[in-house]
Amino acid sequence: MSEQIISLASYSPVEIYGVNDINLNVLRDLFPKLKIIARGEVMKIIGSEEDIAHFESCFDRLLHAYDTYGVIHPSELNRLVSPGFEKSKPGNEGPLKGDVLVYGRNGLMIQPRTENQRKMVKALEKDDMLFAIGPAGTGKTYTAVALAVRALKAREVKRIILTRPAVEAGENLGFLPGDLKEKLDPYLRPLYDALRDMLPAQKLSSYLEEGTIEIAPLAFMRGRTLSGVFAILDEAQNATPNQLKMFLTRMGIASKFVITGDITQIDLPPRQASGLVQSSTLLSDIEGINFVYLNEKDVVRHILVTRIIKAYASENFTNKKNNPVNENNQ
Repeated sequence: MSEQIISLASYSPVEIYGVNDINLNVLRDLFPKLKIIARGEVMKIIGSEEDIAHFESCFDRLLHAYDTYGVIHPSELNRLVSPGFEKSKPGNEGPLKGDVLVYGRNGLMIQPRTENQRKMVKALEKDDMLFAIGPAGTGKTYTAVALAVRALKAREVKRIILTRPAVEAGENLGFLPGDLKEKLDPYLRPLYDALRDMLPAQKLSSYLEEGTIEIAPLAFMRGRTLSGVFAILDEAQNATPNQLKMFLTRMGIASKFVITGDITQIDLPPRQASGLVQSSTLLSDIEGINFVYLNEKDVVRHILVTRIIKAYASENFTNKKNNPVNENNQ
């Protein structure tokens, strides 16, 4: 067994260890073969020479990230210390490899976590319209919102528009309590949640009040021309062909459009076709439109989500009851 002392004399221990040692405990979980003892500005690492060397290399990257961004978020530690993230060479913008899209609240690094999410980023850098199709939990919407926030911060677009077809809420919202915003807000909550991860609360409120960020049901897009915007149509599997055509033809100059959806979870009325299913064959050969298909390997939720998706896929499950026309389009 070997022993190594690491000094944190130039740092505030609480900022490195985290409140109530939350970061330190994550590190201990990530390096179970090592005994990590922290007292004030001194860390003692006990274990094999190989494991200690690995820890020192990873911890150096962690400190490098803190030096650059001034914060370490506990949820990012496993990625900060993974082999795929290395210290940047002089002249690079960031300290880590990993294509950070935006830095969210409390220093949260938001970046593509899977190869298909990276394909989404590259596809939208090349083309102005992207279809991201895949099962629940694969980060389609979250990655799209991060790309939108990045574009807004870089002043590549003037506004962000997030929309969904209000299928689950029903065509007639009158039976729900409150005004129209109060009726629709619960249904649009996933979009708000993503934005809250990426923008300070006060800034997000300001953007929403002044219309820099607009969240609205799909029906509100009719008749508009969306220029200089980053527009995301979420849950597009619940848009009819006419609704999807309406949205796609709103595209104005200097705009980016992302359409996300899961063709295995269609909630349209019986015998009503899904516009998203149709689009994968109708629009796939058009220059400037890119399609990225995600799968269970891209799931970033609980491991059970991956297993559930595999189980349904193994039974060749499709939503035939609610959408029998899908069979010929998958």
